[in-house]
Amino acid sequence: MISSPPTLEGTCVLLPAPAQSTDVFAAIAAEYADLVDEYGPRNVLVLKRHPAGLESVSAALADADRERTDGVARSPRVESLPEHASKFVEEYDPTLSRLEYEERIELISLVIDGASRTVPAYLRGAADHESFARDVGQLLLEATRQGIRLEDLEDPHDCLAFLYAMNDRFHAEIDDRGYVERADVIPQAVALLEADADGLRSRTAASFDAVLAVEFEEYRGLDRRYLAALTDDAELVCFGERHASVERTRIEPGGVAATASAAGLDVEVRESDATDRGETPPHRPITAFLATGRSPDRATDAEDETERPVENARAADPIGRARRIHTGTAREQVRAVATEIQSLRDRRGWSFDEFAVAVPRIERVPQTRRRLRETGVPTATIGTPSLAEDPAVNELYAVVTIQRERERDGNWSARIEPANPAGDASEPVERAMDRLRTRVPAFSSALLEKTDGASVRRSLERWISNTDLKGRIAREEDWVDAREQYEGVRRVLEIAQFVEETDLVGPDWQGLHRMLRRTIQYDAPYVHAVETTPPTGGVAVCAVDDLKYDSRNAVFLLDLIDETYPGEQFLTQLFPTAWLREMTAYPAVTDPTVDEVTETFEPIDAAAVGDPFEAYHAQRSRRRLALGSRAAERVLYCCSYERGAGGLRRTYDQSRYLKLIESVPGLELEDVDAHADAAIHGETNALEALLDQPRGELERVLREASTGGAADLGETEGLFEEIAVVLEDGDVDEELVEAVRSQFEFAAGEVVRDG
Repeated sequence: MISSPPTLEGTCVLLPAPAQSTDVFAAIAAEYADLVDEYGPRNVLVLKRHPAGLESVSAALADADRERTDGVARSPRVESLPEHASKFVEEYDPTLSRLEYEERIELISLVIDGASRTVPAYLRGAADHESFARDVGQLLLEATRQGIRLEDLEDPHDCLAFLYAMNDRFHAEIDDRGYVERADVIPQAVALLEADADGLRSRTAASFDAVLAVEFEEYRGLDRRYLAALTDDAELVCFGERHASVERTRIEPGGVAATASAAGLDVEVRESDATDRGETPPHRPITAFLATGRSPDRATDAEDETERPVENARAADPIGRARRIHTGTAREQVRAVATEIQSLRDRRGWSFDEFAVAVPRIERVPQTRRRLRETGVPTATIGTPSLAEDPAVNELYAVVTIQRERERDGNWSARIEPANPAGDASEPVERAMDRLRTRVPAFSSALLEKTDGASVRRSLERWISNTDLKGRIAREEDWVDAREQYEGVRRVLEIAQFVEETDLVGPDWQGLHRMLRRTIQYDAPYVHAVETTPPTGGVAVCAVDDLKYDSRNAVFLLDLIDETYPGEQFLTQLFPTAWLREMTAYPAVTDPTVDEVTETFEPIDAAAVGDPFEAYHAQRSRRRLALGSRAAERVLYCCSYERGAGGLRRTYDQSRYLKLIESVPGLELEDVDAHADAAIHGETNALEALLDQPRGELERVLREASTGGAADLGETEGLFEEIAVVLEDGDVDEELVEAVRSQFEFAAGEVVRDG
């Protein structure tokens, strides 16, 4: 475990608090320009801690450079730190192969299956839970990123000792096989740099004279060691923001200024230059409040952090304002967001590219995106959803399942009778055949025989070609779904290639079935690359953390309920919170002191901390909201709902941070009308509203009659006449006319559904 503190020589420029994204880009560009003026553009390396937002930083630097050089385009050298370290490791040993996600799942499962240590009773019971494999995987990935080894720990918890032992065995296996795990790249690169193995550090350092380290508030101990070794003979300028660390503070407490000073950097706190920005967004004080906890009617001195009242500030006049959407259910929340997006497009002429919808976790992306598209709002997010949810992957898995059966039983095809297509096949094979008949009209056992060959990968490629799988995807799916299904097909083919090259499993249908089944079982949705700005455009749907270095006219923060922000279960679902507090070897902050809470999230009052563990991680959740909100350049929407899909009673409270904003003088949440009778925007919403009206109006009349009230039938007749005129005189699809007519029949009790 690499634990000695790094020593950095250089400057750390900090913004006093999270600013608007455009201000952050401008500040980074100013630091970059100073270095370029001294060393030239090809001699300045820009390293960003996380890959998310890398394109935005590159574009901002290129634009600023173009303005300073009278339109001469120069490409800045911008890389994420993990990718730069990966290239360094690969240059040292070109024979190394990065272990892909699917390969990691198979190899670590084999290591655990062959474990000689006694599995702790708690882990045996926890293994029955659906999220167990993913939770364990995340724990081991984090331990790997931090270079944690079992032999370096003193008296770890039994469960952690077992898991870390498995992780050590896993890495011994991949080392023997010539692989490197992505999470292990930075630890390996640090070791190589510090040893100057084969003079590689000297050769690498000769390619630049200065390094600009962006997003420094998220640089962890190993990241800082990487910088220290890399910039031994180069000028180092680090750029960061106070009150903006979410990932680093997950594993180490402390503010970025103290961290930079302890590493040996000279810290300079500078205000962002927003003079050329134009109009300040109305929600900016809310962003600042969420990030720092300071009320908007007080100002802060950047040098001594003392608060002082702003002259002439009046609590009665809102200083910061955001809009709020509050609905009954999560589905209604997304529908209200879609309506508001259509409304803004109508009123302001914004393109769909100017909107972002942020969810708390990446797993919420597929469902949210699908519901937006059902309302007629195109979405732009591209990623890889769970393999289990991919129709094309399921088709190929069905092919693999049947081919495995044919491989095990040479007479299986001959025993399939036309009258009984499944023959005496097992239930999984029957399901696979049903799936293929549904998706491939020309499916037959002869087609399976025709595409089967000595190579499982080439056999799958023949199936894809002979059944026109990619053509079917293109014809039947929207472009977003089509692109993702193409990615799913690619992943399956890569797994097939790996099966033929590895000795982990047999290079046959049996081996491919085993590995593909396990990968589908343990695969998490959207764990792979997500692109939010493809060329065809659309509303970006992403996790809130991905907005840190993004900028949109309007941002919708979804699921602002207390169960999510801050939530109750921090860090992991794998262990009870009471256990986490005692697990000093867990790769995260589990037992913070009151002083660590106040120092990390100043200016918190120590007397108000309460439980340090909950307070610490709740503040991290609050910062996530702040960083998501600052991506909104014009308008911010805070969205919440009252209950889930399982019942009618109100079950969820609005996030405590929304309630806190409401309680602060000078901050205001303006409610958006999300009720059924609100203004309707968008063709899909209008059609749904039209279909709802006949039944809803007749139910209103019946309610009045049943309670002895008097219903205004003239109003009802007028509404129905308007609908009739639209259907008769407008250019309306016949299917829609029939659908509206059916609604009248249902409402009048003339049609009864079967079953």
